[in-house]
Amino acid sequence: MRAVIAIAMLAAALRLGAAEAATPPAAAAPANDYPTSARADYVLGCMASNGNTREALMKCSCSIDTIAGLMPYSKYEEAETALSLQAGGGVGGRVGLFRDPPEIKAVLEQLHRAQAEANLQCFE
Repeated sequence: MRAVIAIAMLAAALRLGAAEAATPPAAAAPANDYPTSARADYVLGCMASNGNTREALMKCSCSIDTIAGLMPYSKYEEAETALSLQAGGGVGGRVGLFRDPPEIKAVLEQLHRAQAEANLQCFE
């Protein structure tokens, strides 16, 4: 199931924002921190990976709401950008630029923890 969420996250690739120093995970992000378009992209990708059913809509909506409650949008955006660049081979094939820096590793780990929690809350 983790792979399904990862695929859905890749479908919601976003542009890279300004680099921020690595920070500990936020206790709770504001409820309206994520733009509607980012939530919709996530839900559409997730639904496509889970059968495009009403049940998938409910689970995928729950999933992005859970992720939004666990990490601020700026960190989600950074993680999504790194994942999309890794999947596409990075800039000029330099995937290491988006995999190796500690800041990237930290934000990807934060996203993976949020995805795992979303899986537990929404898909089981």
